[in-house]
Amino acid sequence: MSKPYLLGTDIGTQGTKTVVVSSEGKILGYALEVYELSQPKPLWAEQCPKVWEEATYKSIRKSLKQAEVNPKEVAAICISGLYGGSGIPVDKELKPLRPCLIWMDRRAIDEVKWIKEEIDLDEVFRITGNYVDTYFGYPKILWIKNKEPEIWDKIYKFIPPSSYIEYKLTRELAVDYSSAGNLGGVFDIHSLEWSTELCKKLGIPREMMPDNLVKSEEVIGEITTEAAEKCGLQKGTPVVAGGIDAAMASLSSGAFEEGDNVAMMGTSTCWGVIHKGENLSKKLVSMPHVANSTEEIYSWGGSATSGALARWFRDQFCKPEVKAGEKVCMDPFKLLDMQAEKIPPGSEGLVVLPYFMGERSPIWDPEARGTIVGLTLYHKKAHLFRALMEAAAYSLRHNMEVGDEIGLPVKKECCVVGGVSKSKIWTKILADVTGRQMVVPSGGVGAPLGDALIAGIGVGIFDSYDVIKNWTSRDRVDKPNPGNQVIYDKYYKIYRKLYEDIKEDMHNLSEIKGD
Repeated sequence: MSKPYLLGTDIGTQGTKTVVVSSEGKILGYALEVYELSQPKPLWAEQCPKVWEEATYKSIRKSLKQAEVNPKEVAAICISGLYGGSGIPVDKELKPLRPCLIWMDRRAIDEVKWIKEEIDLDEVFRITGNYVDTYFGYPKILWIKNKEPEIWDKIYKFIPPSSYIEYKLTRELAVDYSSAGNLGGVFDIHSLEWSTELCKKLGIPREMMPDNLVKSEEVIGEITTEAAEKCGLQKGTPVVAGGIDAAMASLSSGAFEEGDNVAMMGTSTCWGVIHKGENLSKKLVSMPHVANSTEEIYSWGGSATSGALARWFRDQFCKPEVKAGEKVCMDPFKLLDMQAEKIPPGSEGLVVLPYFMGERSPIWDPEARGTIVGLTLYHKKAHLFRALMEAAAYSLRHNMEVGDEIGLPVKKECCVVGGVSKSKIWTKILADVTGRQMVVPSGGVGAPLGDALIAGIGVGIFDSYDVIKNWTSRDRVDKPNPGNQVIYDKYYKIYRKLYEDIKEDMHNLSEIKGD
């Protein structure tokens, strides 16, 4: 094969992306298939595996067509996926029994309360490197057990999203270490095995967890005849295991060494740090990294909403900007950015708590709620939009401070990837609020590029992750503005205090409403 090509596919919350990459790292084809998130009730979030499957086939076909690459010249494909929550409950024929309860779903509040009362959480942390929250997969699994017994009785396995798609492509079932670790309370982060002890105590049968646990770069199977017809790849094309999208997005920006840290800011924020595992915290999520997964840990923290805040604001309040954007062929977010740039730091007295879907790290509170403080009749739409951006930045700083407090080897420079990185004003705000230099890599591809690299390692085209350094460059660097830092320090103190002041009221509102 003279010019082997590599494919990377990432299954996201709002869409599935595929890239075709040359062995020199040049992106030849790109395709995105967009879909909606299902939210049957407040704080619920689930997705149908069929949607992911069809989006994968379509994005692969479209990317190959755009790249004008012969499928026979594709050396391998690697799949990454969103934080899969419960995983997909399937029957013995591996057919889905219900939609997947994804990371954003917060319904397992009762299950978390039970775990806190009945299970030794210090033991859970010692074994898994993680704590308990409705974010994690294992409380969601218990929710299905408790609330849907008719489904529970039919469940054979729980399968992460990327593993399920790989099964549809190869008819082979395997789960990479990062996806297993993301389930939380049933995976031993030290032995890289399911914890029989914790499964028993939690009442989650060990046999419901897939047996084949693998490194991210392991070839798990080949494209079948049936899958080849659907996705356009050649039968027999190797499929590489891949992993969780945030860790893969970090790898795509060059993060595979100790201290490297990346903020993947799309629908949510995942600020992750690479380290050797000496410093773990209950306030952060930890799992094996997709690179060097038997030696390195990827610990992350981040708000459940960042890009989701901007999208919510656009959909609810910005029809004029959407219509204007259509007329001039401009993204409405760029129009909103232009308006927000005219607003001074601090949005002239506004502070937003970004807890619009409860909150993940570091407060781990599913009953937290989005809050806007300081509104006056003077404030306009642009003030609110900027304040939402600043809220995401305050959350990022909060998680970074946890990393510093527990002694993680965090380098001062942070890469920003994901949809938020497209906004120049937003990345400048991130730099000013955190006091750290923000680097935006070129290309803006994210996780699929990391997938392509892992695919190449999996089939022996590359023997080192260093290759990624030749694939990427810096698009721009935002340095903190000292004057803005002083202003934001004052607002950040209020941001931190606000949650503690009104936490009880947030919980009371949740109870009254019946969430």
